[in-house]
Amino acid sequence: MRREHLSRAVAFAGVLLLLLVVSYVAKAWYDSRLPATYNVMSLGHADYGGGPVPAGHAGHEGHGPVAGGVSVADLRGPGGAPDDRFRLTARTATIRLSSGRTVDALAFDGRSPGPELRVRDGDVVEVELVNEDVAGGVTIHWHGVDVPNGEDGVAGVTQNAVLPGQRYTYRFRVHQVGTFWYHSHQVSSKEVRRGLFGSFVIEPRELPRSGVDEVLVAHTFAGIPTLDGADGVRTRAMRAGTPVRLRLVNTDSSEQRFTIAGTAFRVAAIDGTDENGPTPLEDETLVVPAGGRVDVAFDMPRRAVRLSLAGTEVALALSPDGRAVPPEPPQGPEFDPLTYGRPAPTPFGPSTHYDRRFHLSITRKPGFYDGKPGRQWAINGGIYPDAPMFVVAEGDLVELTIANHSHVVHPMHLHGHHVLVLSRDGVSASGSPWWVDTLNVSPGDSYVVAFRADNPGIWMEHCHNLPHAAAGLTMHLAYVGVTTPFRVGDSTHNEPE
Repeated sequence: MRREHLSRAVAFAGVLLLLLVVSYVAKAWYDSRLPATYNVMSLGHADYGGGPVPAGHAGHEGHGPVAGGVSVADLRGPGGAPDDRFRLTARTATIRLSSGRTVDALAFDGRSPGPELRVRDGDVVEVELVNEDVAGGVTIHWHGVDVPNGEDGVAGVTQNAVLPGQRYTYRFRVHQVGTFWYHSHQVSSKEVRRGLFGSFVIEPRELPRSGVDEVLVAHTFAGIPTLDGADGVRTRAMRAGTPVRLRLVNTDSSEQRFTIAGTAFRVAAIDGTDENGPTPLEDETLVVPAGGRVDVAFDMPRRAVRLSLAGTEVALALSPDGRAVPPEPPQGPEFDPLTYGRPAPTPFGPSTHYDRRFHLSITRKPGFYDGKPGRQWAINGGIYPDAPMFVVAEGDLVELTIANHSHVVHPMHLHGHHVLVLSRDGVSASGSPWWVDTLNVSPGDSYVVAFRADNPGIWMEHCHNLPHAAAGLTMHLAYVGVTTPFRVGDSTHNEPE
């Protein structure tokens, strides 16, 4: 009899344990569903950086503005007549590469890269987006341009996706000078890969001296590496002594390496910010993160110069006669921005008082993401949407530590802001101030960066390896009191990966 009672007790305990496990798994599955909206209290958990709750904050579950707050829909650009007006039409297209090979693609105005947009510092820019036939919908995100939040182009966060037959107008004043790019932020892991992107250059109000200024967009179409649609060596005649600026843009989801043969060169800018006191380099390999930009400058020598996409047959060859093509050099040591150039004053220093200090730790762990089981990306131990939302107040000085505990590189991109790199792995930056919007964080690396919270909104912070972002390696920076009326999911067709 005792054995029978014991057997029943063990069986009951087993059933209870099984029910607990099933309940735990069911709750984990339920909690993994993606949120419908992105307010502070409706996504993950709010992180105030160890400081007091910013004045005026009130917890809320709704989808509209809180008392005294503002909607992202109201954070738009200025009115009046624009200085520059463009129209970009998104459509399916067949792209012909320089070799004659064709690629089924998505494109702006029937080509990829899309039209190069050039404006001047201080201009009011107006861009009308027309979706001709891209079934999944389209937006335009101005990568690296610190636009008002309502112009940021993130479906479900700052606007609704523009569906076939619809149009949407972006309007903003530019207050930066440098190399940027634009791309769809709707199902971006697919739409950018297939070709919905282009370059965006903001020139000084007073144009610089004459010379050659060219954008080179690196992109891989269906496994084919290209520079501006050229999948081989492109040659160009260039008179000796001509000042040359080449703006390198990486639109892929993995880093790209560039080499330069035939001349010394300077790194003139990184992510749209000029370097201070750049010095000549030779035989160094430039590693450009996914989404990042590097400008190089030199005076054309009397011999041929070759800029190569390392490890490929793709290159730009410059020479006085327009025919010479020097061989690709071997890859040299990697360029390190941490020590390059001369120091200059910045808003941040050893005695800076930070209003907010945040930590962003990247790992992988088993669990559910949007109802799917597997080994998932995790931020601070939480699988999206159980990820932190960093909350700031306008005017805060913010310190952010980014640590990569995974085994792959992550190009971390913060929308709406540029951050200053203070240190890497405990070593302080000692060269030109290194401002970035897309930071390559290698396995085992830990960066400390800083920025001023001067652009109110709800901003994405995500890995720009876009399949990583689509798999949950994303979070948000939110300003207190800012909410969004936009929602994500099948009913709205918004997929802001």
